[in-house]
Amino acid sequence: MTNLEIIKSTYEGKTSEENGRNLANYASESISWTEAAGFPYAGTYIGLDNIAKGVFNRLADEWIDYKFVPENYVADGNTVVAYGTYKGTYKITNQYFEARAAHIWKLENGKIISFEQFVDSQTVNNAMK
Repeated sequence: MTNLEIIKSTYEGKTSEENGRNLANYASESISWTEAAGFPYAGTYIGLDNIAKGVFNRLADEWIDYKFVPENYVADGNTVVAYGTYKGTYKITNQYFEARAAHIWKLENGKIISFEQFVDSQTVNNAMK
């Protein structure tokens, strides 16, 4: 698979579970995952277990239908950028939001070594108030 196909497989599976399996399959053991400053889960998480605890489990517990809908991708060598829109409803406030975002993925030898998020976090934070 190309680097672009690997990253697409983490977004475009038939279910979010399939996307997660693809991420797990292609992630390096020491994958670095950075959520943007100002975002509710901001910080850098190392390894899939820490990413699951710090990001994915919280998204599943705190949001209804939280997802990233990719609009397009840009691939250049070992870097793939996905850009699109986050959408979801915060359970506590029942507030829906949409926020533009970009994800920068870096790969090495067919494995994902890093992810970095860029997002309009204010719209997310507003939904949580």
